[in-house]
Amino acid sequence: MSTPALASARELHDEIEACALTIDRERHIPEPLISKLRNAGFFRLLVPKSMGGSEMDWRDYLDVIVTISHADGSVGWCINQGAVFATNSARNPRKLAEKIWSDPRTVVGNGPPSAVHSERVNGGFELTGRWNFSSGCRHANWLAALAGRGDAPTKLHFIPAHELDLIDVWQVQGLRGTGSFSFAADRHFVPDEHVMPMNLPIYEPGPLYVIPQALMFACGFGCVALGVARSALDGILTLSREKTPQFSRSNLAKDAVIQTKIGQSEAKWQAAKALLMTSVESIWERVQAKSSIEVDDRIQLRMAGTHAIRESAAVVDVLYNLAGSTSIFEQTHIQRRFQDIHVITQQVQGREAHYQTVGAHYLGEEAHGIY
Repeated sequence: MSTPALASARELHDEIEACALTIDRERHIPEPLISKLRNAGFFRLLVPKSMGGSEMDWRDYLDVIVTISHADGSVGWCINQGAVFATNSARNPRKLAEKIWSDPRTVVGNGPPSAVHSERVNGGFELTGRWNFSSGCRHANWLAALAGRGDAPTKLHFIPAHELDLIDVWQVQGLRGTGSFSFAADRHFVPDEHVMPMNLPIYEPGPLYVIPQALMFACGFGCVALGVARSALDGILTLSREKTPQFSRSNLAKDAVIQTKIGQSEAKWQAAKALLMTSVESIWERVQAKSSIEVDDRIQLRMAGTHAIRESAAVVDVLYNLAGSTSIFEQTHIQRRFQDIHVITQQVQGREAHYQTVGAHYLGEEAHGIY
């Protein structure tokens, strides 16, 4: 069933795809496009309705991410990063959450901390450190700096983006358009009213906020991978009908090996998508009914999200080889998908180590990992 958000994603699909080379070259989403994405509410799909957000059905949300990622992986990644992080809008302190996310144009950049120190001072905290891999920070109006040390509770320090300098370390080959720069602070003062302790309860009653944020990231980025792989598959189907290899009299589509590999790739992609989406559907129903989530369901989401990423990469690898010399050129359709998918596998949600967490759980052993 189509939703307004999915309809908007489909309407913007071709425009996003047409911007792909610019997004890749400039390493950020162009302002005219980012404005359309903001205005369409994509960064607010998971924000509570009490703050003017969509508080969207989780299963429907993932269809939006697949659709946008089919057009461009970097755009899909930035939307999922921003939208899932925005579930912090359901946390206390409510006044701070409202200040940030009641603004319909808000996008928050964040990233894992490195050598961070947050010291209590009069009226707030003095913050020093560096935060890396801040996807979407180049179009963010707030930066969220995570800090926690020893027995001190983990806190998010919200800082207006213009107060900190971004550090250009994003010299990469894939997902270039995410502009995942770092940002740093040196004894930067953050007032108490801009600090969100992560050990405080979630005040929103909706089932959406029962799902652990890490698993929402996992499933969302799994859908980014599925969208990228689907785009690669569609591109190879077109190429196979058009390309006649050197020393051949027939196009690729008539080659039995190509036909077999396409069939296998299609099956692999559909199976990975089915595992993720059916897992989400059944678990989402249980969460809505019980307003809680069991460990078994957490493990299932971790497995399905990881598997979507790893299998999507396996599909793209096969297709890259099928395209022959066409694959090697920087601006070709398959080359960009190949680069994007292999950056996705290297992100924390795509690690093969998550399979060990799943296996340990099924074996009755202690499971270690993010779930």
